[in-house]
Parts: sequence; structure tokens; C-alpha cells
Amino acid sequence: SKVRTSSGPKHVQLDAVDAEQRYKIKKEDNPSPIQSVPPKVVISFGHGDPENPYNWSTGRKIFVLSVGIVSVVNSTFGSSLPSGAIDYLAEYFHVTSQAQLVLPISLFLVGYVFGPIVFAPLSESYGRRIIMVVTFVFFTIFTMACALAPNWPFFLIFRLLCGITASSPIAVVGGMVADAYKDPRIRGRAMAFFMAATTCGPQLAPIISGFISVVSWRWTFWVGLIIAGISLAFLIFMPETYGPTILQRRAERMRKETGNPNIFAPIELEKKGARQMMTITLTRPIRMILFEAIVLFTCIYVSIAYAIFYLFFQAYPLIFEGTYGFNTGTAGLAFLAIAVGALLSLAIFMYWDSVLVRAKKTNAPWTLIEEYRRLPLACLGGPLYVISLLWLGWSSNVKVHWIVPILSGIPFGMGFMLIFMALLNYVTDAYEIFAASAMAATSACRSIFGAVLPLAAKPMYKSLGIAWASSLLAFLSLGMSIIPFAFIQYGDRIRSNSKFCQELRERKRKYEEEQERELEDSAASSPKQKADGTKSPSHGCVEAV
Repeated sequence: SKVRTSSGPKHVQLDAVDAEQRYKIKKEDNPSPIQSVPPKVVISFGHGDPENPYNWSTGRKIFVLSVGIVSVVNSTFGSSLPSGAIDYLAEYFHVTSQAQLVLPISLFLVGYVFGPIVFAPLSESYGRRIIMVVTFVFFTIFTMACALAPNWPFFLIFRLLCGITASSPIAVVGGMVADAYKDPRIRGRAMAFFMAATTCGPQLAPIISGFISVVSWRWTFWVGLIIAGISLAFLIFMPETYGPTILQRRAERMRKETGNPNIFAPIELEKKGARQMMTITLTRPIRMILFEAIVLFTCIYVSIAYAIFYLFFQAYPLIFEGTYGFNTGTAGLAFLAIAVGALLSLAIFMYWDSVLVRAKKTNAPWTLIEEYRRLPLACLGGPLYVISLLWLGWSSNVKVHWIVPILSGIPFGMGFMLIFMALLNYVTDAYEIFAASAMAATSACRSIFGAVLPLAAKPMYKSLGIAWASSLLAFLSLGMSIIPFAFIQYGDRIRSNSKFCQELRERKRKYEEEQERELEDSAASSPKQKADGTKSPSHGCVEAV
């Protein structure tokens, strides 16, 4: 049938088409349990279908989450892997420009910009597993290429290609979590572990590269290759989590078994031409950034926080090697405090989650406000982030013991994680079936900032000094910390005025009403079917086209 679009600007009409098509697929994935089967049929998940990721066992879901986290750790670990080897790279390749020495990390993050814009939407059209496995194989290959790089230009090219392929887990794993966990509470906890992986991964790399590069900078990347190779072995066994793709494979199997060419999965009926791909699928993250205030301001805040996070890979050596005389390896150990802070933020997240659950059981009025589910954590994380930057800047002095500035990493890691967990979970909840695209939008924006701002790190710290350079970053973060408070105050109004959210809400309402009505009809008809001896299809549900 022809898709009805809303009147208004072109991007609003496009959003309406997008939402209509995605909820149409979701409806066809989960129709009433029993319907007539005409010559041309569309299969779907029945109630309690074991192949539906929502119905998987806890162990299988944990395996999927664990593999996703391992792939994310590889990605983020690879991003900062050269940080402890920069001096050795400069000596080997005869690089003297300080700006060029920032490029091994910055170009990796440039890859993060382009990858999610492509891989996240593609995972919503062709499945999560194929995108994850293929990109990770190439990530492994390009990591090996970095270890074998014959000269500086080739090394930088391989780092860029590593970043592009490593960006896939950053954008897709969030969608995998949404695929497997229907309960918002469990999904939020799973996302918290995913975020912790994105924070802890970069903190481990400077330690390894700082100590190993003394032997050879190439061994830094050989270690990265070994870790990636072991992780790939687990990734290959990861099941597909995207429901429409699972149904597509079921339809292919049924066509082969029955010889009936008119059996289809909903996703097979979706248009996938070049125009469809360019105008809807691949532009979805860009449209979210341009026309969705929630996505836009979330992107701005997490981009600033992320850029400062990666700027520290330039600032910490200036502070701990320049001021305190640490060597490269021991300077890398300073990053452990940030990882400790990230882990502590998980405890805060779990505590807040339990408070929210108890409040819901008592029907506390504030629990009915959607923004209170996630955003208070960002309201705590923002001030912690600002305090940590001021702490680091004004305690980094030869007259102050080195442990004092190192300890500033604990509130820094806590603040960084709380900001990310709160805002990205909020965006995921707001955009549901487009979770991967929303994650891609935030990933692309923060990677642009993360690639560019560190280029100014050394000039800024040398011009302003450690104290005032850190204070400048603190003041910038202070301005950004207003955003979650604004979302709590005005978030409901923003979502109400969002054309995209309106379309999603309307399609979801109609979808749920139809599901409820069809289930009632199915329940009413089941005694008759039992009396007639009618059986449910063995391959799931079917719906007339």
C-alpha cells in the first residue's frame, strides 16, 4: 500500500516515511499468532518464538553482550594504542612536527566519523552480525598492516583504515543491546557495561604501548593484533540479533524446504534500491543531527566531553613526563585512575537504577517523567567532570606530590561515564527502533571533535600553562553541563514538538493497538481452531500480503 506522509518540510515527510516503514516491518514481525495463509505470505515471530532475540536464554544474551563488549574494547584500545609509542615512532620515521605526531590517534578518530554513518544504518538493513564480522576482519588486517608499515604516510593511512573498520562496534553494539533486551531497566544496565568498555579500553593501551615500545614500537601493534585475533574467534560464533534478518533467513529456509517462492520476511519487501539507501537509510543519522534537538544537543555535549577525554592522551605526557619526570610506561599508569572512576560510575548507575525501581513500586509521581529515568546521572556527572579538570590543572606542580593530579582521574572517569551513560541511554529510549542510527549520529559528532581538538593540546598547554589550559576546558564543560538540566525541564516539550518523535509515537501507538486487537481476535478464534484441528504454522506466524 502507498505510504501516507505528513505535510510539511521535505525532511519531515521523509521522517514520516521512515517511521511508517520501520513500524510496518515491526508489525509484520509480530502479528497475531494465527492468520490465514494465502499463496503469498509474510512470516513473523509468534508468541514465545525461541528465535526471537527477546526470548533468548539469559546465557545467550550475556554471550552476545560479552562479545559486543570485547569488540568495543578492541576498538577503543586500538584508538589510543600509539600514545605510548609516539616518541619511538617519531625517531624511527624521522618525524619532527608535533602536529603530525598527533595524527596516529586523530586519524583513527576520523575513521570513527565515517564508519558509523554507514555501518549503523546498514546493520538495520542487512543485520548486525555480517557488518560486525566483516569490519572486524578488516580491522585485524589493518592492525597487522600498522605493525608492518614501511614509512610514515603508509602508517597513517593504515591508522585511518583501522579507525573506519573499528567504528562498527561503537555504532552497532548499542543496536544489538536493543535487539536482545526488551526491558528498559535491563537494557539500560547492559548499555552501562557497554559504555564502561568504551572508557576503559583507551586507558589500557597507553600502559601496554608505554612499556612494550621500549623493545620495539612494532611490537605495540603486534600485541594489538594478537588481542584482535583472539577476539575475532569469539565474534565469529556470535548469533544474529536483528529480528528482521533472522526472519529473512527463516523465509529463505522455508522457500527451499517447501519449494514455495512466495514466502517472504518483512525486510525482503522493503525497498532497497540506491535511491532508498541514499535518501532514507544512510541519511537517517544526519537527519537526526540536523532536525532533532535532543540528538543535536546530546551530540554537542558528548562531543566536548569526548574531545577532552582524547586530549588527555596529549596532556598527560606533558604533565607527568614533563613536570614529574615519569618515563613513558609509568606515565601510562596514570590513566588507570580514569578507568577506576569509570568502574565506580557503574556502581552509581546500579544504585540509581535500584532507587528508580523502588520509587516506581510506590507510584512516586516523579517516576512518570521520562527524563528522570536517565538524566539525573548526567546532572551529577557534569559537575564531577568540571571539578576533575580544575583539580588536575591546579595540582600539577612540582611542589605537589604526583599522586594528587593522578587522583583527579577518578572524578574525571566518573563524570565522563555518567554523562555518556545518561545521555546515550536517553537518546536510545527516545528513538527506540532507530537506536543504532542515533548512536551513529552521536558517534560521528564526538569523533570529529575527538580528532580535531587534540591537535591543539600541546600548543594550548604550552601557551596557557597546565593550570589555565585545564581551567579553560573546565569552563567549557561547565557551560555544557546545563544541557541535561535543560532536558529535564523542557525534554517532554522538545519531544512533543519533534516531528520525528511524533511520527514514532503515532506509529508505535497504532502498532500496539493493532497487536492488542489481533491478540484478542486470536484468543477468541483459538477454541474454534482447536475444534477444527487447525495447527499453527511450524515456522512461526504468517500474514497475508
